[in-house]
Amino acid sequence: MHKRPLALTRRHLLAGSAALSTLILLHPFSARAQANQAHLRIMGTSDLHVHVYPYDYYADRENDTMGLARTAAIVNSIRAEATNAILVDNGDFLQGNPMGDYIAYERGLNDGDVHPVIKAMNALGFDASTLGNHEFNYGLDFLFKALDGAEFPFVGANVTRGALAGNPVQDELYIEPYVILNRELTDGAGETHPIRIGIIGFVPPQIMTWDAAHLAGNAAARDMVEAARAFVPQMREEGCDIVIALAHSGIGEEAHSDGMENAAIPLAAINGIDAIVTGHLHRVFPGEEFEGVAGVDNAEGTIAGKPGVMPGFWGSHLGLIDLLLERDGNSWRVVTHTSEARPIFERVDSTVTPLVESDAEVLASVEAEHEATIAYVRTPVGRTAARLHSYFALVADDPSVQIVSQAQTWYIADILSRDPDYADLPVLSAAAPFKAGGRGGPDYYTDVPVGEIAIRNVADLYLYPNTIHAVAITGADLKEWLERSAGIFNQIEPGATDAALINPDFPSYNFDVIDGVTYEIDLSQPSRYDSEGVLVDEGASRIKNLAFEGAPVDPAQRFAVATNNYRAGGGGSFPGITSDKIIFVGPDTNRDIIVRYIIEQGEIDPAADGNWRFSPLPDTTVVFDTGPAAADVIADVEGVAIEEAGAGENGFARYRITL
Repeated sequence: MHKRPLALTRRHLLAGSAALSTLILLHPFSARAQANQAHLRIMGTSDLHVHVYPYDYYADRENDTMGLARTAAIVNSIRAEATNAILVDNGDFLQGNPMGDYIAYERGLNDGDVHPVIKAMNALGFDASTLGNHEFNYGLDFLFKALDGAEFPFVGANVTRGALAGNPVQDELYIEPYVILNRELTDGAGETHPIRIGIIGFVPPQIMTWDAAHLAGNAAARDMVEAARAFVPQMREEGCDIVIALAHSGIGEEAHSDGMENAAIPLAAINGIDAIVTGHLHRVFPGEEFEGVAGVDNAEGTIAGKPGVMPGFWGSHLGLIDLLLERDGNSWRVVTHTSEARPIFERVDSTVTPLVESDAEVLASVEAEHEATIAYVRTPVGRTAARLHSYFALVADDPSVQIVSQAQTWYIADILSRDPDYADLPVLSAAAPFKAGGRGGPDYYTDVPVGEIAIRNVADLYLYPNTIHAVAITGADLKEWLERSAGIFNQIEPGATDAALINPDFPSYNFDVIDGVTYEIDLSQPSRYDSEGVLVDEGASRIKNLAFEGAPVDPAQRFAVATNNYRAGGGGSFPGITSDKIIFVGPDTNRDIIVRYIIEQGEIDPAADGNWRFSPLPDTTVVFDTGPAAADVIADVEGVAIEEAGAGENGFARYRITL
């Protein structure tokens, strides 16, 4: 296993009696705790994605909706309440914005260097963390160099070095499966008592698909619930008074299935787990999105009856699980609990108001890297003659997706032209709009103005450090690929007025537009696949008039498709797109290919070519929400009748399409 100093007794929990003047600030559990009762606050972050400063490096401006420095203010205020508290992170901290890419690809990490997000976490005094799936994006060597700088332990119970063993407790893990924190609690009478807090971590086993280039042959991932069932009893045997699960996994189905990605509910249901911090989905629990979801109680803040929290993303919220504990002999038990996800900002319509100020110590810890990242993202690589925006990327062919496809086609066509096995295959390109609003909010769109284009703009066009791949598929595979993508749209009844067009549960990064063919999407048909890629209607067919160079695509016809490692390896559960279809694995990131393409061209003019459209539906209108700035570029959209339809919710603007 990867070893590090755990410092398990390096400090007591913040504890003690508050001054009378501050009692009004205390949580009710602290106020009412009696002798042999203590209030423990579990503070949690998740999906930080290197967001320390409240700064959007893609837009090159401050942003009040993000930043661990802002979340730190809530942490500090809770600690100042003189209650018992620990601070944990739930993973996906190492990748996700240009600072992460700058450190990984430009500056690097030498022995003794501390990654900036780790610096910030050290400054804030985290007690433990687990790994998320994006921790593996830069490879194992980089990951463990980053972890070496931490002053707190990392836990992960289901990623092994090499193959899985016969059972979880025999697995050779990369990091410790769990850690036991020896702390002291102050009870309601002011007396201190020892407590052993167990913290165990999990990551989705899908990392073996998503980062196969780094992990294949080097690691294996076990089902999260299987690992928990083995290790949690062991933690109890070793004297844990309470067990906290850090599950970089979403709130999904209530019933367990082997290898499931979003396993928070069956994990929480395991006997011996007292509380769970979830994440991965970039949602907020407790929150309105989880009203009525089987297996959770949104009002009580419980998951499978246990207190749980999902604290948003990018530092947007601090998760709080409050436990009232009672000492029973020499051990503790949970008497009652509450949960909340406390935000760092509030949004009213399109106005964002910060609720806290940044913590100066956290800001100072990464100031040098912050300034270096800004300089890095401002480096020019060429010019664009067209405004590159994604405001209408889900409803019409789009310039921000077009430039990605042009660069991918340029690269793969050149590579395959020298390969006698594939030189004759037509080259298509699959690309998706990564920034298309949704849970990211009304400002979460690509928008690159005409003129000089810099690295930050390219990073804005292509968010992830994916690597270029190509797959060889048939015309039948191609149609199924597009059918899966078309699941982002709701079925529309012909003659409907202002029906909702977009399925909010379908992530935009799975809406692949395939360039090089033309096709229509018939919204009157039900979706063939659900948002998870499961075939739900074998008779459904939304893709119409699929053609290549003006001729209908033959189901047996073969194509090469430029894509990325995530999709080529099965990411997104696209039918027929599996690793055995891969014909080229490139050493370059898709983002670097876009940069090289722009440098080669000098100036780009990626006007959308309108290769896809909705099939006409007479007397039918649909509505969708997009960013308010879409009003500036609506005239650029061709091939679809769009008009403004008033204000949407949460700061979005609403638009109408006449089909």
